[in-house]
Amino acid sequence: MSKISGIFTSWGEASGRLGETYVDGTWWMVGDYLENVGKGTKRLLVNAYPFLYGGTASSVFKGSSPKSGGIARPSKDVEQRFND
Repeated sequence: MSKISGIFTSWGEASGRLGETYVDGTWWMVGDYLENVGKGTKRLLVNAYPFLYGGTASSVFKGSSPKSGGIARPSKDVEQRFND
C-alpha cells in the first residue's frame, strides 16, 4: 500500500482518456452527420431548383444514356393497356 496515491492518479488519467475519447468520437459523429445532411440537401436543391445551379429543367429528368434519354411516350392506348 505504499503506492496508494498512484491509484487516484491512474484513475484520473483513465477517466480523462475516456472523457476525451467520448468527446472526440461525438464530434466525429456529429461532423459526419452534418456532412451527409449537407450533401443530401445540396442534391435536393439541385433537383428542385436546377436553374440556380447551372442546369436546365429537362436535363435533370433525362436518363444518363444518350440513346434512351428523353421523354417516355406510351405505345398503347389506355383502354388496350387494361385489356391485356
